[in-house]
Amino acid sequence: MKIYTKKGDLGDTRIYADTPIKVRKDSAELACYGTLDELNSHIGLLQAQLETPVSLLTDIQRHLFQIGFAISATTALSDQDVLALEHAIDQLSEQLEPQRSFILPGGCIQAAQAHVCRTVTRRAERELVSLLEDYPVPAVVPAYLNRLSDYFFVLARWLNLQAGRADINL
Repeated sequence: MKIYTKKGDLGDTRIYADTPIKVRKDSAELACYGTLDELNSHIGLLQAQLETPVSLLTDIQRHLFQIGFAISATTALSDQDVLALEHAIDQLSEQLEPQRSFILPGGCIQAAQAHVCRTVTRRAERELVSLLEDYPVPAVVPAYLNRLSDYFFVLARWLNLQAGRADINL
């Protein structure tokens, strides 16, 4: 099977879901899908930079596909997935000094990449929120993205701790 179909050459594409929908490539739906895809790639880059792969990151990558499905189809994302993120945040936070000020993104390369993941997650969340009036997205989806950005923030701090790098306070 060829990767190209030539059907999108004029700026339209189809979202294949419960019911296929034809949309413009500059639509809000496609912008959100694109940001989720970009985030997934950034997570892959972060994972490639880690000495030991983090299985939760692979789970998160799969969950991002479920979030994409939720825009136009059914999703398997659940409240348990949000709780798993909260548990991971709590576990990492226990090892960190209390945060006393804003922290600048940076530190070791892995932490800097986690901060990129955090900011792309925030953009995906904003784009998803703009779709909520037109799409019946389950409440678990925006909750998951909100928690995910928190996870990447704490992960960045933890990765800096592991690398012996201090937080860069504002």
